[in-house]
Amino acid sequence: MKDSESFLGLYRQNAKLSIRLTSPAFGRLPAEVLDSYGLTHRKPGYFLLFMLDGMSRHGVDLQHFDVRGNELLFILPNQIHQLPLSRGGLDYYKLSFDETCLSLLPKQLSFLINPLNNQKICLDPSGASRLKAIFGILRELLSEMDADAALVLVYLNCLLTEIDTAYFSTEKNPLGKKLSTFIDFKMFVENHFTDHPEVSYIAEKLTISISSLYGIVKHYSGISPKEFIINRLMLEARRRLYYTESSSIKELAYDLGFNDPEYFSRLFKKVTGKTIDAFSVDLSGN
Repeated sequence: MKDSESFLGLYRQNAKLSIRLTSPAFGRLPAEVLDSYGLTHRKPGYFLLFMLDGMSRHGVDLQHFDVRGNELLFILPNQIHQLPLSRGGLDYYKLSFDETCLSLLPKQLSFLINPLNNQKICLDPSGASRLKAIFGILRELLSEMDADAALVLVYLNCLLTEIDTAYFSTEKNPLGKKLSTFIDFKMFVENHFTDHPEVSYIAEKLTISISSLYGIVKHYSGISPKEFIINRLMLEARRRLYYTESSSIKELAYDLGFNDPEYFSRLFKKVTGKTIDAFSVDLSGN
C-alpha cells in the first residue's frame, strides 16, 4: 500500500497549494494510478465528496455512509477512508486539500472538527446550488497549474463556509457558548488524548467548572468527558490496527500512552466488545 500522504504532493493541481479536485469529466487519474494506492487510506488531509446525482458508499473509520444527491461527506485528517469498489456512473465533485491550505484561510471552520458527530451533511436545494457553483469555479481555477493561489483560497473559503453553515443548520444557536466550549474540549482532546489528560485539568484549561464541562460534553456527545477521552483512544487504536501501524499490542499500547499493555487490552475489549486479536482477525477477513 502506497503512502497516501504523497498523493496530494504528486498530483496537486496548483503550483503553490496541495489541493486537488475531480469530477467524472475533470481531473480523473488513470485507473492504474488509483489502483496502486488501493481502496483504503489513512487520510493525511481533508476530503470532501459532494454528490450531485446517484449514490456512492464510503467507509469512514469502519462505518459506512451512503451518499446521495445533494449530500456531502467529509473526511478529516487521520480518519480511515474506504473507497467504493465502483468509481463510475455518478455525478460528483471530490476535493482534497491539506492543513497548509486550511491554515491560509481567514477563519476557523468549526465543522472541520465534527463537533456534532455528523460525517454526512444534507444540503437544501438553494445551498446545494450555491455549492455546485463554487465547485465549478474551483474546477475552472484548478484547470491551470499556475492559477493565482490567493484566488483559489478565496473560493475554498467560500465553499467551506457554505458547508459550515449547512452543518450547523439544525442547531438553534449554532455558535452559542456551550457548543463553543464543546468544540474547545474536542480540540483539546484531539491534540492531547495520548497524554490521558484528567478532566479536571481540561476544565481548568477551558476556565470552566468540572460539573459544567460534564454537562456540556454529555449534552453534545451523550457520554461523560472521561468516556469521551477513552473512546478517542480506542478509536485511534482501531485505526492503527486497521492500518497495521503497530507491530505488537505492547507497541500499540505504549504509542497511545498506556504504561500497562494488559490494562490497555482489557479496556479495548470493554469498549469495542472484542479482544484485539479478534478485531484483527475480523479485519483480515474483510
